[in-house]
Amino acid sequence: MTRSALLVLADGRFPAGGHAHSGGAEAAVAAGRIRDAATLEAFCRGRLHTTGLTSAALAAAAAHGHDPAKLDEAADARTPSPALRAAARRLGRQLMRAARAAWPGPELDALAQAFPKGVHQPVVLGTAARSAGLAPLDAGYAVAYETVGGPATAVVRLLGLDPFQATAVLARLAPEMDAVAERAAAAARGPVDELPAASAPLLDITAEAHAGWPVRLFAS
Repeated sequence: MTRSALLVLADGRFPAGGHAHSGGAEAAVAAGRIRDAATLEAFCRGRLHTTGLTSAALAAAAAHGHDPAKLDEAADARTPSPALRAAARRLGRQLMRAARAAWPGPELDALAQAFPKGVHQPVVLGTAARSAGLAPLDAGYAVAYETVGGPATAVVRLLGLDPFQATAVLARLAPEMDAVAERAAAAARGPVDELPAASAPLLDITAEAHAGWPVRLFAS
């Protein structure tokens, strides 16, 4: 196993399309729920322990070797918002292109051929981690970091928040990211039907509203 591959996979410069998505932060800023570093931290913490845990477990399960088709169905069942399902598949397609270039292999090829319209992004990420020789825990870490790193980066652009403050938010959340990644990896050892299904209804509701905005900076 090469742990350095995790750095590549989790790097914000990896061309997986995440820079175009705010993880719900744009809608939260517009609604006044994110105003500063403290409210950004509260938003990220809530996202990490709900949709972040769910996505991290799906990715860890894919890295563990569970059937990706069943995991994609599980991701659909855990994503009630049509807008978020569409965004997850768009991100999955983009990540698939980057992952196949970085770590070519039969599992990614088979997944791309079986789902030409895209697979949920966490399932692709876990399969990419597996192709890169990473463990389920590594996949969980990548998703946990992405779950909070995306909104933090977006809020720097949306509010002009001091990037030092945004980075400090991520540093303070590090122990909780550890816990989420470890919980996701542990869950990945069990059956798909028993993976976490933590939800964030407000994110689902605001995602549907955000998708209808005539002008927006981020795709989701």
